Amino acid sequence: MSWFYLLIAALFEVGWPVGLKMAEISAVKIAWIIFAVLAMAASGFFLYVAQKEIPIGTAYAVWTGIGAGCTFTVGVLFFHDALSLIRCAGVLRIICGVILLKYGA
Repeated sequence: MSWFYLLIAALFEVGWPVGLKMAEISAVKIAWIIFAVLAMAASGFFLYVAQKEIPIGTAYAVWTGIGAGCTFTVGVLFFHDALSLIRCAGVLRIICGVILLKYGA
């Protein structure tokens, strides 16, 4: 169940940069900032719960890796961030590292 909590934490981790980006481009800045803060809090809580059974180094690396990969994808798909072979290779390396950490734990 801890790995499930870690996945939930990582998905909430995507919420805060998206919320801050939306605050930057939206007319309702305060609502998006509140969204970002709530996403941070939820992400931190689920990371806390996951670390009860997953080593801290593994949990943190997986949490940030999934968060970074998903945020990169959201940026490319919805905010027209640059997409290049080198950037994709970098994200792929992060994802491979997360997989290795999961199965090495």
